Order: sequence, then structure tokens, then C-alpha cells
Amino acid sequence: MASNAGILKLSNELLRIILDQIEADPEKLVGLDRRSYLSQESFKPPPLPSPNQAQDIGHFRLTCRRFSELGAIHQFARVTTRFSRKGFKRLENIAGQAHLAKHVKKFSYMVPYFYVEGRERVREVLPGLQERLGPLDVLHYDQKIKEQKDILKSEEDARVLKQALLAFTSLQHVQILRVQDQQDGLLLNYIRQRDDLGHLVELNWAPACSHSTKTLGAALLASHSPCSRFSSPMLSPQSAIFLANHPPKALSAVAERLTGLELHFDDGIDLDNKMRDLSGLFRLFFTAAVNMQAVHVGFPSHRPLSLKLEEVFHNVRWEKLLAFGIQAWRLDAEEIIALAKRHRERLKGLRLRDVLLKEGSLWKDVLKFLRDDMHRLDWVSLRRIGYTTHFDQQWAVGAEVPDDPPGGASESDDESDGGWDPHAEADEEAGPSNSNYHHVEGDDESDNTSSDDEPDTEDENGPEAEGMDFPVLSPDTPSTAPWCDCNGRSSYLDSPESLGDNGIFVSNVQRKMWEKWVVRRCPEHSPQPGHK
Repeated sequence: MASNAGILKLSNELLRIILDQIEADPEKLVGLDRRSYLSQESFKPPPLPSPNQAQDIGHFRLTCRRFSELGAIHQFARVTTRFSRKGFKRLENIAGQAHLAKHVKKFSYMVPYFYVEGRERVREVLPGLQERLGPLDVLHYDQKIKEQKDILKSEEDARVLKQALLAFTSLQHVQILRVQDQQDGLLLNYIRQRDDLGHLVELNWAPACSHSTKTLGAALLASHSPCSRFSSPMLSPQSAIFLANHPPKALSAVAERLTGLELHFDDGIDLDNKMRDLSGLFRLFFTAAVNMQAVHVGFPSHRPLSLKLEEVFHNVRWEKLLAFGIQAWRLDAEEIIALAKRHRERLKGLRLRDVLLKEGSLWKDVLKFLRDDMHRLDWVSLRRIGYTTHFDQQWAVGAEVPDDPPGGASESDDESDGGWDPHAEADEEAGPSNSNYHHVEGDDESDNTSSDDEPDTEDENGPEAEGMDFPVLSPDTPSTAPWCDCNGRSSYLDSPESLGDNGIFVSNVQRKMWEKWVVRRCPEHSPQPGHK
């Protein structure tokens, strides 16, 4: 009794610290201006949440009313819902309890591939698949197809999403993720290897993405949600078209609330024209998004976009922008310089992932401007930058240009291939940042929150290639750290001519050296992540 009385005497602030040791909120750990926040190190399925974590929080909440309320802050801060009858039932249950719904800050919507109407004859495909893999549960597919059709016909998803977003009065972040269970994965791989099966079964992401974006977007508009961040690492261009059907005032109201937007488009069929069709929508949206602090727009590494940068960004200048990222784009040097110049007063982080310069442009000109004029820049990421001529030559001769596996993840290289982060030591102390993008899992669904338990490091492998997920603001960190610890005796030259830019190819060693050079850190002496 005495020990229990001692615990009850602890302040709420101290109890919150204790709960943080059990299950910390990853969104609080890394600041928006930090390179590590944009780094999502693996698209592999996150490890299953520890049963002890959920049990510990559950037991804590059963102690008394006060502990129940404190525990709910952690237990329901992040809610994940799958597109399934079970998922919507659980979401509706949470939304119906105001004392729980008010704690939801992050909502992740996990959507499977949709079976194309008229092409769901899985029973005719299974004999061949079973011959290769052994017995498969036919009823699993039958039930899944029926459930999907029933949800779409009844509009159960749209109804529950509106109810939930109306109830989530503290919502900050919404994301759409693609999910597939093991059996769907086996079926997808089998169909992709057999061209003669396309008329029997087709699973397609584009209609699933379009439908989920439409219903979730409509729920955001109808609920006047306070949500300030939206992200999707595998967005289909068609999914954004529905926004054009809404009144401009409603769209502008949503855009004005946003402080972070992370989009990665993964539809490679005629992507240039599809994105050009969205140009007017981007202009309306980005012009209205006056509070934007972090923006990322990316495309598949092996299919870089050819549009001019301003066909998407329309010379918009965001007064509060701290972090900006693009991925897989063919650009002139002046396009990058012009956008950076508009944001020179505040920009701290710049990601130019898979950006290819066109003939006549040189990376040393871009880097010189960033180094000389971007005085607030604290970090820059140049992973897999290069030149269009070399990229196209590789493609023409059949060289292995990396493809993006499902979910938009890109290839990784050596585990030790780290970029440099001036905050690496602080990040180690703070703990891991988290996000789950493409998710492959079984049918089990957590009873409470998302298992956002991915480690986040600066190795720049895997999904950091997508450069997604920007966080809440952290205190300003000036980029005035010393050039190095050798008191200026470094043999590395200060001129851009010393960068060794040949206008043809950029090696991985070069780009890491260039990243340090831009922010005036010595390539010889700057510590690598995790090194003290």
C-alpha cells in the first residue's frame, strides 16, 4: 500500500515521462529542420509491437481513473486503420468515445490493392499458384473480394472516415499507406510473372489510391479537421484529380492549415503528362499553403520527371519554409538555384534526391550558390544525383538502373554508406524517429495504435530515398559550426573548381564530400553519424 501511495503522489508530468519510456511518441523526437527526420531507413515491415508495451500501458490504465486518462494520451496518440470491415468497426468504436478520440494526433490509413471489377477470378489462378507454393486458403481470397465490394457499395468507408475525422479534434498528421498481406503478395508476384493471367485476375493500386484519397480528402474537408500534415509515399496522380471538383475556397482552407506535405508519386505510365494535368491544381494549392514549413515531392528513381520545376511549384515563395525536398527530376541548374534563392532567408534543409542535371548545367554551379548564398542551410542531401546524359546511356545499354519495389522504396547500397548529419549525436540521444510506408503484414490488427517502430539513421539507405516525413519544429540551429577541428589547416581547397565535377558522372564518394563542402564542414575531419 505504501508503494502504491508513493506512485499516486507523482505529478502528471513525471508520470508522462515514465510512460514515454514505455512507448514514446516518435513525432516529438526530431525537429522539422533536421535531416534525420526526412530519413526513413527501411520499407521492410516494422517489427511487431512488443506485447509487453501494450500490456504495460493497458495495465497502467486499469489502475485508476487518473492513470487511465494519462495512459490514453499514449495509447491513442497514433491510430492505424486498414481498409477492412474489422478496421472500420474499430475506427468507429474509437471515434464514438470522445475521451479517447480527442487524443488522436496521427491517423494512418492502410489501403490494399483493389481487385479490378471483372478480373477477380482468383479460383481459376490458384491451382497453378498452389502447385508452386503449396495449399493456399481459397476462402481468404473469396472473403476479401466480397468484403471489398461490400464496403465500396455501402460506402461504409466514407461514412466512418467522416465520423472519425470529426471526432479527432487534435489531429495533426494524416497519411495514406499501401498495405498487402502475405497471400496478396504471393498472388501479385505470380500474376506479374504470367502475362497470360491478366484477363483473369488484376490487382491495381491506382484505383485503390484514388478511392482512398477521395474518401479521406472528403472527410478532411467536411470535418474542418485541424490536421496540418499530409503524406503518402505511393500516391497515384489520378488520386488528386478529385480535389478539382471541390470549391476553391474549401481547398484553399485545407491548404492554409498545412505546415507539411510529403508526396511521392509512383505511377510511371505517362507520368509527365499526368503531372502536367495537375499543374493548375498545384498552383492553387501551393499558393494557398502560406504556412508551409516542409515540402517534399518525389517520383520513382528510375523514371525521373521531365517537367520544369515551376510547372509544379509555380514560383511560390513560402515565408516559413525550413525543409524542401524533391526526388527524381531532370532539371537545369538555374531551376534549382532559383527555387533555393526564393527561400534563402529561412531554408535549413535541402534534399535533391536522384536529381539529374540537363546538358549545359553543372553541379558545381548549384553547389557554389548553395555554399555562398544559403547561409541558413544546415544540411543538404545529394544522394544519387547525376547527369541526364549518363543516366540515359545507362538505360539505353541495359545497365541495371534501380527500379522501385512496391511501396516506392528504392535500392540500398552498402550499409556503411552514410551521409553526414551535424545532429547525429543528438539524434542518438533522442532516440529513433519512425514511420511505416509500404507495409506487408498478416491480417492481424492492433487493438490500439500504429506500430511506428522503424529505426531512423543517416545511412541514407532504403526509404530515405523517398525523403519523406517532416516533423514538428525544433529550436533554430545555426549553420555556423566551425569549418573543421583542424583550425583551417585542411588541405581541402575552398574553390568549387576543386570539387572534381566532370559534368558527366557523380560518384557516391563525391556526393558525400560535396554535401559537407556546401555547409562548410571539412570533408576530412567532419564526424560520421554515430561517431563522437
